[in-house]
Amino acid sequence: MQSSRFGILLLVVLAVITTTNCSYFNQIVTRKNLVDGAEAYKGRKFAEAEELFRRAASRDPEGATLEGRTAQLFLARTLHSRYIGDRQNVDLANQAIEEYKKVLALDPNEQSAYKAVAGLYENLQKTSDWETWVKERSQNAQIKNEYRAEALTSLTVKQYNCANEITDTDKTKKEGKRDGKDVFIYVKPENPADLEKLRACVTQGTALIQQATELESDEIKNMKGVDIKSLSDAELAAKLDLVKSFESTRSYRASMLIQSSRLAEMDGKEPDAARLRSEAEAARAQFQELSEVSRNMQTEIDSRKAAAEAAEDANSNNAS
Repeated sequence: MQSSRFGILLLVVLAVITTTNCSYFNQIVTRKNLVDGAEAYKGRKFAEAEELFRRAASRDPEGATLEGRTAQLFLARTLHSRYIGDRQNVDLANQAIEEYKKVLALDPNEQSAYKAVAGLYENLQKTSDWETWVKERSQNAQIKNEYRAEALTSLTVKQYNCANEITDTDKTKKEGKRDGKDVFIYVKPENPADLEKLRACVTQGTALIQQATELESDEIKNMKGVDIKSLSDAELAAKLDLVKSFESTRSYRASMLIQSSRLAEMDGKEPDAARLRSEAEAARAQFQELSEVSRNMQTEIDSRKAAAEAAEDANSNNAS
């Protein structure tokens, strides 16, 4: 599936190329390298694909043309694929990271390249590098708001996990009742250091997710009222990507409010805990609202795809 998508992407890119600053000869040779490289990639001949993409990228190292930018991205992906096939070869992972960074220097909003680098840092267990990479993304004003929100949410996830590892234990949650309902009652961890760690994680996570939430546009806030069926295929796909970015943000906003309520309960601040639980429920409802929009959009996309395939099959049968 990945190889198929890779080839399709290449064909689409080459189809829309209309101008270039390279000489006509270089343009033709570069395109041939890209096509041949895609075929080699599809056949899992990654070393051959790498060499072809390197040649293509070397003709336009500044990324002045779409061919050059495409070659740079495909070179990075090929090195990445080689590393996936040989995870002991860390040098391939580091090479892929450097090539992806070149892609991002040409187009800071190339989200797949950013995510690939973040994933490689995690895979290599370079926690500090991962954190620096994601923080820089979240603070970069050149980046689209939805991408910055994704980065901030990724940082929030780390703080949420930190908090949950302390609050979600047999020693910190006890069965009890509240308003006649069976619930868990949260008590302080035995180790005071754990409580201070919890405070830090909740404070940092709350600040991060608040920043992500503030990046929500009016378009996202009003997405529930969008007439999905009136959208073109391209518009629908773009809006779904946008929705998914903030769907995760809303989910972790609710999750961080839950962690905040647990901490307030541990501190014996029941009024604050009750307020935070109420805010968490409201945040969860907002997440579910956006999640429903996401599901409806995906259903519409799947329905259109099925209808197109059925029509194609019908035309093939009629032709035969």
